Amino acid sequence: MKPQSVGKFIFVNISINRQKNGNTRTIEFWVDFQLIHQGYPTETLVRFLKARDGNVSKAHKMLVDCLNWRIQNEIDNILAKPIIPMDLYRAIRDSQLMGMSGYTKEGLPVIAVGLGLSTFDKASIHYYVQSHIQINEYRDQVILPYATEKFGRHISSCVKVIDLTGLKLSALNHIKLLTVTSTIDDLNYPEKTDKYYVVNAPYICSACWKVVRPLLQERTRDKVKFLPGCGREDLLEIMDYASLPHFCKREGSGSSRHSSNGTTDNCFSLDHAFYQQLYDYIKQQAALMEAPIKQGSFHVDFPEPDPEGAKIAETIESEFQRLGGSERAFQLST
Repeated sequence: MKPQSVGKFIFVNISINRQKNGNTRTIEFWVDFQLIHQGYPTETLVRFLKARDGNVSKAHKMLVDCLNWRIQNEIDNILAKPIIPMDLYRAIRDSQLMGMSGYTKEGLPVIAVGLGLSTFDKASIHYYVQSHIQINEYRDQVILPYATEKFGRHISSCVKVIDLTGLKLSALNHIKLLTVTSTIDDLNYPEKTDKYYVVNAPYICSACWKVVRPLLQERTRDKVKFLPGCGREDLLEIMDYASLPHFCKREGSGSSRHSSNGTTDNCFSLDHAFYQQLYDYIKQQAALMEAPIKQGSFHVDFPEPDPEGAKIAETIESEFQRLGGSERAFQLST
């Protein structure tokens, strides 16, 4: 059934299965997807259409599946579920290196990802998935609406700068988690990243990219750009110096967890303004729910990767194993 509009609201028909006493009952209802479209329903529908190459029926199914996922996993409440105690959240931040460093000249948020030095070894996979989705939701509910108002035009996507400093063969241990988070993004947050800029890439990643690139759709291939070194000069064409991630501000600086200017300049740090604001927001949302805050991760159903995603993950793993023993494998690519 197609989406229906009532005034400024757009509703989508959803059916979910509920089990009780061994019996399955299907419940149908109409739901508004305000938290997804944030006041721009037409532009949001276009995002889902792009993600399915203009196929209306596939785009509609994708949207309905996304809403089902949000309902069944209570994603609308995830920003009211702080990860506690604080020591655990700090450990997650120190091992899942991700943050926001500023905006491009066009107003797109700059999300930095320290993939090379992320260890993902301080908590269960559920905590890392929870943290990842919370950053997605905070971006969509707070950061993007703020950017839209600040820059005077609708902004619905970001750019990501991915730092591969310190990448090792042990990164293969993270394939499952990275596949889960990337699949969640592909299925439920389509077209939210305008460009992926890869910096400090060792030779093995450039070699893998040559093999993986033909497996990707053209739309995805065009989003990925490998930059020489730390990417500073290229990135300064699209953003001011102040918005550069800390690992791009000095050639050879790498993706250290503590920059020369202290943790306030390191957008991966819990002490950075981005995380201070994010965590304060989560605590405020939790207080509004007037429910006791419980320790424990927020469990989300892990979606199965599509055949294309599974093949890409297998190809990356195969190439890493094939090239990992080479002397130059983890040297900086030129």
